[in-house]
Amino acid sequence: MTSLNFDDQDGILRTISDAPPTHYTVKIQSVSLLTKNSVEKYESGDFEAGGYKWKLVFYPNGNKNRNVKEHISLYLVMSGPNALQVSLEVYAVFRLFLLDQNNGNYFVFQEQKERRFHGMKPEWGFDQFLSHKVFNEASNGFLIDDTCVFGAEVFVSKESRTDKGECLSMVKDPVMYKNIWRIDNFSKLGGESYDSKVFTAGDHKWKIQLYPKGKGNGIGTHLALYLALAEPKSLPPGCKIYAEFTLRLLDQVNARHQFGKVNNWFSASNSEWGWWRFITLGLLNQASMGLVSKDTCIVEAEVTVHGITSAL
Repeated sequence: MTSLNFDDQDGILRTISDAPPTHYTVKIQSVSLLTKNSVEKYESGDFEAGGYKWKLVFYPNGNKNRNVKEHISLYLVMSGPNALQVSLEVYAVFRLFLLDQNNGNYFVFQEQKERRFHGMKPEWGFDQFLSHKVFNEASNGFLIDDTCVFGAEVFVSKESRTDKGECLSMVKDPVMYKNIWRIDNFSKLGGESYDSKVFTAGDHKWKIQLYPKGKGNGIGTHLALYLALAEPKSLPPGCKIYAEFTLRLLDQVNARHQFGKVNNWFSASNSEWGWWRFITLGLLNQASMGLVSKDTCIVEAEVTVHGITSAL
């Protein structure tokens, strides 16, 4: 029998228990086939303890992300919707079990202090739960007929929430989306404003807004042009979208287009941005400018979403 002089890891209490784990048990058969089939880790199903959902994660050849070698790794992970909430913190004491199938009792690992689980750190456990030498030695009873049994007990001591927070996610390879809006019978536009058809850019819906007689301080002298979120009220609370966009009036004669380009944060409360004095009505209606040809005006939008902020 290999001596159970387990690897020293500070702050870890090792005991032997006759009682099985209270909350969950995982039996793994044909353990050797996990390695043969390149299964780096096995995640158990969810189980409930202390009003929260958890799961066990077993690395038969050690957690490579933490440079573990010649050991098995075993972790407790908070799962379910709560696992993604950085604003929720759950404090728990836990014990992880490994059955000695020869004697019918359990080898137990327990950290001596409670651990804080939350969205940024949903996992705690043991990188070097047991060496392969000890785990594979048949006389120890941990791996019999290529089968092992793990378990877990979780005791939640307290929880806390932070009311506010946000997460900014920048887009690594943003894509520019283009939309063209053709407006016929332009001279007959008598309304205050007109919207293009809704188009999608960066997984969000947008529209172009045109004010043929201007907006704000530009009323009566300029054409106004804006980019707007098409459904701002559908955004989750705290959501903001950082977008780079260009609005362009196409010169249909000389290709000397008139354009404005800007970066802006869009949200439910700031759902549009643009220029209330995009171009004077005098220039717009000059035939030589080519911006209105055969009573048709063409507006082009290019939109690139670079980042999204969401509430935690």
